[in-house]
Amino acid sequence: MEAGGGRRVLVVGAGLAALGVAQRLQGPGAVRLLEAGSRVGGRIWSHPFASGLAELGAHWIHGPSEGNPVFHLASCYGLLGPSAAEKENQQVEAGGHPLLPCVTYGSSGKVLRPELVSSTRALFSELLGSAQAFLHAKELPAAGVGQYLRAELARLAPTWDENEDSKRLRLAILSTCLKLECCISGTHSMDLVALGSFGEYTSLPGLDCTFPGGYSSLPDRMLAALPEGTVLLNKPVKTIQWQGSFCEKGDVARIFPVRVECEDGDSFLADHVIITIPLGFLKEHHHDFFQPPLPKWKAEAIRRLGFGTNNKIFLEFEQPFWEPEQQLLEVVWEDESPLAEPSTDLEAGWFKKLIGFVVLQPPEQLGHVLCGFIAGKEAEYMETLSDAEVLRTMTNVLRTLTGNPSLPAPQSILRSQWHSAPYTRGSYSYVAVGSSGDDIDALAQPLPDDASDPRVIMPGNGGCMGPMGQPPWCCSSDWAEMCGDGWPQVGTGYPKDRGYKDR
Repeated sequence: MEAGGGRRVLVVGAGLAALGVAQRLQGPGAVRLLEAGSRVGGRIWSHPFASGLAELGAHWIHGPSEGNPVFHLASCYGLLGPSAAEKENQQVEAGGHPLLPCVTYGSSGKVLRPELVSSTRALFSELLGSAQAFLHAKELPAAGVGQYLRAELARLAPTWDENEDSKRLRLAILSTCLKLECCISGTHSMDLVALGSFGEYTSLPGLDCTFPGGYSSLPDRMLAALPEGTVLLNKPVKTIQWQGSFCEKGDVARIFPVRVECEDGDSFLADHVIITIPLGFLKEHHHDFFQPPLPKWKAEAIRRLGFGTNNKIFLEFEQPFWEPEQQLLEVVWEDESPLAEPSTDLEAGWFKKLIGFVVLQPPEQLGHVLCGFIAGKEAEYMETLSDAEVLRTMTNVLRTLTGNPSLPAPQSILRSQWHSAPYTRGSYSYVAVGSSGDDIDALAQPLPDDASDPRVIMPGNGGCMGPMGQPPWCCSSDWAEMCGDGWPQVGTGYPKDRGYKDR
């Protein structure tokens, strides 16, 4: 595993970031990827369901335009549909929210007035914009985004010139807006998201698009372009020793500072190791994963940054109960308000965290399938239930929303379980209350501190899957440069933005 002057690079993980590094450094034996699972792609996972594929992880390319490296690479491979390449679609400002024809169901079994829903969304969008304006502010009105938004709503609600029923419905819709923002930010509650750093998240222009052949076609193509043997699957890493002097049997003259030991007893020596595994795993295991342990400043950055769970629930129907033009069935529980204390009874009300259901397109290829989105502790609780329990609950929810007690139950169900997955332990990261963009920088700082000899290189804002299913992308060209000059210049360099999360 030697090239470029005999240096060796190990990469832990085989998601997009890791595969991007391998493309950048590829050459005979230049780099090797150690992947704990049985497939590449990480939290990109296209799984057979119904008559097509279901995206258990990343769903869309948010902001598919020139500045988006995922879009750039997918376009180069020819993996996107023709509409994604249209210039007018690349100029649409979606703000990280999929622009889908929507119907909004209330828990009373009736469709809510589109005018009320639209005006409430516009109000919430304005409030989000005002929350982002506190970036770099010396004084903050609240620690978390949620506290700020609720205070603003408490101030505004008495000024609304409408009857009590309309005001109650507007507050219920705003509750759904907050839940959607939890999915986008990857958190249980917007109270946990730092207000002072909220404006660091940037949105790229472009009409969100999907992969006709499944999102996994991207990592699969990246893998196919690598030399055989570059990626080792089913190879979970046990420990990374990064301050040693190791040599291979029969070659005592060649000293390596890094030794990576796998769970199966195999070990690998290297000059550099690049860590692309999720922040959720690091939060639980960094104490014994690294030998010696990480310095306090880096361990504290890992502790302070947030990492939450987003899950999807796919439901297949024999026939659709929704109209052909409807692509999003939004859910509003009319007894909820952002000004009231949320229920903590997960068993009784976990399903109320659902923001709604996306209709998978096109139905002639994928079948009649709804995809529900749910975030936070409710998403984690859902993982503890059986498929039958979740299907039964979803059937009752849909019957309540449509006002049809005889609505046929789904034929089948598929769901993600990212919190239970031992090597992810959640979905993606966010800047939590008590942390800041400085923690992202600290996480990205190589070890040891001497930049001329980086042994451990970690992502700063990797370990995240973008909002509602945008994959992570880390700056593989920067990592390659950290490993020294002289590497084969394969692939493309990508922009680096500390706060980039493609909201």
